[in-house]
Amino acid sequence: MGDKFLFDGPDDAAVTILLAHGAGAPMDSASMTATAGALATAGFRVARFEFGYMAARRTVEGRKPPPRADTLNPEYLAAIEDLDVKGPLIIGGKSMGGRVASMIADPLHAAGRITGLLCLGYPFHPPAKPEQLRTKHLAGLKTPTLICQGTRDEFGTREEVQNYVLSDAIEVLWLEDGDHDLKPRKSISGFSTADHLRTLADAVAAWAARLTR
Repeated sequence: MGDKFLFDGPDDAAVTILLAHGAGAPMDSASMTATAGALATAGFRVARFEFGYMAARRTVEGRKPPPRADTLNPEYLAAIEDLDVKGPLIIGGKSMGGRVASMIADPLHAAGRITGLLCLGYPFHPPAKPEQLRTKHLAGLKTPTLICQGTRDEFGTREEVQNYVLSDAIEVLWLEDGDHDLKPRKSISGFSTADHLRTLADAVAAWAARLTR
């Protein structure tokens, strides 16, 4: 597997979670590192990987803009192959990474290759463009899905999302006053980022336990 993946959590964990990054920040961003750590503490083996355009930013090629999300589907499928997990596998990611995973999930789930889909801050629409919805495929999604979303996420607030047509397979964990990185304003919400990460990790653990019973 080389250097393609960053790992957190026990090697012998019962369930592995594969996470891709968002459009603008790498797999070792502060947000992804904190989330991976929280999930590892909850007993998961967490693997993070980068799409080619983001990995290229670490080289002399410099900054490349993110490509269209659906063009990354083959790269996500290749990461699943490279990871070669034997036990239950949950795929997902931060923002765009979760969106890409959601586009490839159903055939993998139908084939028994993945157990579920975990989206961290799903980009329901671009910021300030609520009419440009990215939800069409979510209406018929069959893969058990958990979306962890801040209530004030500029890519989809609680008020907006409750009006969308989403599959019954999708559960949404709302984190009070969380932004796109799930961070709350403590003075307003009374919660800290650490509080929300614990809530997220506990919710993912309970959800995954139901899927793998």
